Amino acid sequence: MQKLLYALCCLTLLCSTTLAAEKLAANWPRWRGPEAIGSISTGAYPTKWTADENLAWKVELPGRGCSTPIVWDGQILITSAIEGADGITSYDMQGKQLWQTTYGKQRRGKHKNGSGSNPSPATDGEFIFVYYKSGLLAGLDMAGKKLWQTNLIEKYGKDTLYWDHGTSPVMTDKYVVMTMMHEGDSFLAAYDKPTGKLIWKTKRKYKCPQEGDHSYATPTVIDHNGEQRIVTWGAEHVTCHRATDGKLLWECGGFNPQRTPMWVTVASALVTSDVAIVPYGRGKRLAAVKLGGSGDVTKTHRLWTLKWKNDRIGAFVPTPAAYDGKLYLLGDRGAVSCFDLATGKTLWTDALPKSGLKYYASPTIAAGKLYAAREDGVVFVAELRGKFKVLSENPMHEQIIASPVPVAGRLLLRGEKHLFCVKGS
Repeated sequence: MQKLLYALCCLTLLCSTTLAAEKLAANWPRWRGPEAIGSISTGAYPTKWTADENLAWKVELPGRGCSTPIVWDGQILITSAIEGADGITSYDMQGKQLWQTTYGKQRRGKHKNGSGSNPSPATDGEFIFVYYKSGLLAGLDMAGKKLWQTNLIEKYGKDTLYWDHGTSPVMTDKYVVMTMMHEGDSFLAAYDKPTGKLIWKTKRKYKCPQEGDHSYATPTVIDHNGEQRIVTWGAEHVTCHRATDGKLLWECGGFNPQRTPMWVTVASALVTSDVAIVPYGRGKRLAAVKLGGSGDVTKTHRLWTLKWKNDRIGAFVPTPAAYDGKLYLLGDRGAVSCFDLATGKTLWTDALPKSGLKYYASPTIAAGKLYAAREDGVVFVAELRGKFKVLSENPMHEQIIASPVPVAGRLLLRGEKHLFCVKGS
């Protein structure tokens, strides 16, 4: 009888674990995925395709945007310009449009690889949140109904970023949080999810060399010691704020002791295993900061730092990914490196095929395969288990800046003109 009960308990645990894994594989609720680390471990995903072969479908998008699509329970959500306005469109997993919602006039992108819709949406399955270069922050329900909207630029002053705003909204249990980090008054602000009521707003201002206080990075919400916290990278500091009231708990600096100008923050920090991995120095530095502590933890919580003489290995734009306890870095020119998270030790360095083109999309890892989209729309697939091996190059014949999204055995690719859905392997 005891053996039977034990077997039933094991079966129940296995089923619940399997269902949880399937839930993770079926949803991609934010820019960097379910765990905000740019990877998932389960499922089987495609290896080879083209813009016309092995596609489940493709749809023409209503306008320009560079945001990564998100997915919740079979609903794909993607922001873009729609007839000159800020907009969001919903599709089902067969590529059928479900709904479309628009707001006021878009603010166009400045960079050749940018847009007014760089930030990705975020959802918790009940609400959807969007942000645009125009300053519009808005909440919708899952049917696309407008619930509330506010404009951060109109309320708190224009963003002074040199290029196009790229920071995406993040969610705590109760709030949606936006960060604005630029020259002048930088801040974090939290809004009530259903009503859009401002709950708290916290200054985040550091004196930096020219453009050092500009950040295009997205923060990360973590659970630490029983409470939610917001880890933010930018202005040459990693900071941690309490989610309930925005109080600064700790800060870590020392990333630019020589005060080198133009060390703008583009790649976001990757937060996993109680460590924040910080790319900086325009692709020539990578550092790890231990989470926790109080006050200024610069001297106590810096774990390791890597330096390169050039930017061939490091990443200025692509955000790193974590998978199977290791850190993976995609360089702007296609170098791929694997590091030990705890020590920063380089485990191996390899590269995708050489090209004069760059990678603006962040890498995505699905079940041991690396997906990397080059700016010209060629998507590379490489095997990470065992020896690094490039498996395929897949030309989509249009620009790709958004990160690949693996979901439910398929791969979503957001191009300049189309949203592609690649069949599973």
